[in-house]
Amino acid sequence: MRASWQCLLEARYGKIQSLMHNFIRLFFLAACLLIANAPAFARSDTLRVTPTTAAVAAAHPLAAQAGYEILAQGGNAFDAAVAVSAALAVVEPYASGIGGGGFWLIHRAKDHFETMIDARETAPGKISAAMFLGPDGQPLPRASLEGGLAAAIPGLPAGLAHLAKKYGKLPLKKSFAPAIRLAREGFRIDARYRQMGEFRLEMLQGDSALAKLFLDGGAMPGEKFSLRQPDLAKTLEMIAKSGASAFYQGALARELVNGANAAGGVWQMSDLKTYRVIERKPIKFTFQNLAITSAPLPSSGGLTLAQTLNILEYTPFGSSDTKTRIHYVAEAMRRAFQDRARYLGDPDFTAPPIDELQDKTYAARRAMTIDPNEATPSATLGDAPVKKSEGTSTTHFSIIDSAGNRVAATLSINQPFGSGVIAGKTGVLLNNTMDDFALSPGVPNSYGLVGSEANSIKPSKRALSSMSPTFVEDDRGVLILGTPGGSRIISMVLLGILDYAATTAFDVQNMAALPRFHHQYLPDRIEVEPEGFDPKVLAQLSSLGHKVDIGKRRWGNLQAVFFDKKTGQTQVANDPRGIGGLAWY
Repeated sequence: MRASWQCLLEARYGKIQSLMHNFIRLFFLAACLLIANAPAFARSDTLRVTPTTAAVAAAHPLAAQAGYEILAQGGNAFDAAVAVSAALAVVEPYASGIGGGGFWLIHRAKDHFETMIDARETAPGKISAAMFLGPDGQPLPRASLEGGLAAAIPGLPAGLAHLAKKYGKLPLKKSFAPAIRLAREGFRIDARYRQMGEFRLEMLQGDSALAKLFLDGGAMPGEKFSLRQPDLAKTLEMIAKSGASAFYQGALARELVNGANAAGGVWQMSDLKTYRVIERKPIKFTFQNLAITSAPLPSSGGLTLAQTLNILEYTPFGSSDTKTRIHYVAEAMRRAFQDRARYLGDPDFTAPPIDELQDKTYAARRAMTIDPNEATPSATLGDAPVKKSEGTSTTHFSIIDSAGNRVAATLSINQPFGSGVIAGKTGVLLNNTMDDFALSPGVPNSYGLVGSEANSIKPSKRALSSMSPTFVEDDRGVLILGTPGGSRIISMVLLGILDYAATTAFDVQNMAALPRFHHQYLPDRIEVEPEGFDPKVLAQLSSLGHKVDIGKRRWGNLQAVFFDKKTGQTQVANDPRGIGGLAWY
């Protein structure tokens, strides 16, 4: 639903300081509130065309090929998702893995059932925030980034087993076969591997097990280096044969616990044995004529996207010049990210006001605080604790099969190469997801930021995430998308949705290549990629009072599939910032 002209007219008056101005604002706010209570858009079911080809978009070509291989053997999109996830765990050790976790947003075509499989890592039972703080109450350097204490209990193996058993057609043994082969036989590393390795090179060189596995003579490998992971292959074979119980109980679990604790962790066998996958109801909302389905808590993605887009419906951003569009989008993100920082966390431990935050009347009130001619300093919006930047080493893939089943999945081990701990002889590289928690309310972390109680550390709790696997649907088709990128994930998915909403002749590859900008409330700045924005536009944003920070490199690795309902054709897009892989069947 698009806001009426009455709701938009207010923005054109600028900063009129008069009683009439205030009267107009109240009048138009009332009109906005009436519109907010109008019936929501319902997607049409009159178009029942199924895809003529299945499609996979993944961050690595070998992972996309694994998905294709399983589809060709009669598997559905959910089997292919298991295969792609497992393969990414092998070929992208810097981004995801058996020692991490993730979210799978799924749509089952036969009954339109949708759910999100939450296999996010959980905090160990003996963990506490105090373990990460020194005598002065300040964070210990790198305690939440490196070593066993940084590692949360992995959820990926349980998530894959759950997805295969409940929604797939094939056994794990078949879906895991490509990943096992890649781990055992090896594969040539690529430029992205070397880039991520350079980012954590000091950590890799500082541990003999890491250096032996991921480096070549203690140095970053060259282009012809083949990475073989025989221990990981054995672990994958055990899971493929016996299911998730092989990972969470017995000898393999004991090796994992011993390996984590030898590096400073506080794991217990009971942490693994009691780990559970949770199916969660996705966040559903509308924007203009789009029906959007996205990740619920403990991902902040769906709610933050909903808030941002709801706010934008009460602004004239879509009919403005580039500078003004960026201004309104940044201001909407500023307000949504403020609420993310204030209220959001694991819903099993907190009670965030989800309905209120997603309500369009609330968005209308927030939109009325946006000045069309001046940036709103974040400090003037009121106090809100914020957490540190999340790890950017994550991965995403999108799949649709010929029946119309679809999956958007975002997986992570947090920072590149996680905690830098290979758990014993398992070949499993552990995550450093404990860094995604706020160490303690009011206590600055290593970035000088503080966090809220909603995302504080507690045993068995899941850290707040920005991973945002998303479906966007209207009468034209279905867009399946997501990306890595820490807190920037949300803005990247947002910009993809806005492009789809605004484009008649939609080109999914063009969407993936668009230049990106981001605002997350604090730090109070618009971050922009170093390429793609006219310097004059950036200067104009600065003149509005925005601090514009031009990054040193482009970010993200968006993977998307678009299904055209009218033709039955699928379009697949890899982000040109990554290496990516496409597959059709």
